[in-house]
Amino acid sequence: MTDTVRVRFAPSPTGALHIGGGHTALFNWLWARHTGGKFILRIEDTDRERSTKEFENTILAGMKWLGLDWDEGPDVGGEYGPYRQSERLDLYHKYAEQLVEEGKAYREGPAIIYRLPEGEKISFDDQVYGYIEVTSDSLLKDIVLIKSDGMPTYNYAVVVDDHCMNINYVIRGEDHISNTPKQILLYRALGWEVPTFAHLPMILGKDKKKLSKRHGATSVYEYRDQGYLPEGIFNFLAILGWSAGDDREVFSREELVELFELHRVTKKAAVFDTDKLNFVNQEHLKNMDPRERLELVKPFWKEAGLPVEDYSDEYLAQALVVMGGRGRTTCELAQYSDYFLSFDRVKERYDASDIPEDQKEMLKGFFAEFLKVRPWTHAAMEEMTRSWAADKGVKLKLIAMPMRFALTGVKVSPGIFEIAEFLGPEELEKRLSWFGLV
Repeated sequence: MTDTVRVRFAPSPTGALHIGGGHTALFNWLWARHTGGKFILRIEDTDRERSTKEFENTILAGMKWLGLDWDEGPDVGGEYGPYRQSERLDLYHKYAEQLVEEGKAYREGPAIIYRLPEGEKISFDDQVYGYIEVTSDSLLKDIVLIKSDGMPTYNYAVVVDDHCMNINYVIRGEDHISNTPKQILLYRALGWEVPTFAHLPMILGKDKKKLSKRHGATSVYEYRDQGYLPEGIFNFLAILGWSAGDDREVFSREELVELFELHRVTKKAAVFDTDKLNFVNQEHLKNMDPRERLELVKPFWKEAGLPVEDYSDEYLAQALVVMGGRGRTTCELAQYSDYFLSFDRVKERYDASDIPEDQKEMLKGFFAEFLKVRPWTHAAMEEMTRSWAADKGVKLKLIAMPMRFALTGVKVSPGIFEIAEFLGPEELEKRLSWFGLV
């Protein structure tokens, strides 16, 4: 077996790339990149009724969106191909026949079945779960290699493929621990070296039950469509069941590649905490290049019917900078920033009916002075406002809250003077005038 680390991700093309599969793929990719090894993509498409080319394409696209590139696979080739099980049937039959000839397997009609040896000790050192030992008697029944329809079973095909593709690290979900002894027996029967195993903790919902649709989105693409960043999902999946050894939760891809070690993977089930995902994604969103962030937000503005084409990219990118890191996803960021693109949205939410007449008169006097502030900077505006309020004995919130609602239509926003500076005096006067405040 080669000294170079060779790992694989082997999805079945019977659905989109779900979070559990993305998690397994990511840990394999990180180990390959950390060690300077190879990451192989293999398609396990022996379920002929449910496997489709469309699902295969969707899985590949999902991995590419996450930034998981592969060194060998069905679309890029490699010296150990083919990389679809449906194209490797001759191999499975060849080794099954060999086991029959050696008396280690027998036929039952068209099926071929491996005969379990009696009382054989099977042990392995799992990189995550430690030393595991069972006896062959505990496996209870012989192992089907080739089914009556001529297709290989999972436990057999995976052994043939991993050996023939020189896979020396098998990193997969902990639900496969029970399969490992069967597979080790098949490695031994065929005279092959057994790879190193590392089983990853199960991902649970916050209710401590296995992750499913009731916990929210389950496919990688659903998160993309909700406005999550690939960097955010990548980072969050990496810290599900793994720790760098400190309290950090936000990492770049490069940092994760450098820090990733299998011995830091935890045995404890990982909890898919949407609040943590939102925090991690928001941090990556904050740190994005403004123009790149703009391109991700634009489709959500357009979907909401906002007049994106009426503004320059420079204006729109800066509007998102003014947002100051608000919005956990690009979808939320688009939603929270609509007042930069449309005053109509403000008018739909707010009508100034909450302002008593005496307060309105006070605000008219204030804004008449406020609009003369120069230079037109948030610092100058704030200084003038504090000075005016102190001079007139007016509480700041009696000025700031009506101003916030008149400009944005919402109770919570970035600093109101930063918004006023960005919108400019003409737009400010237009909005204040609509509500009878100037």
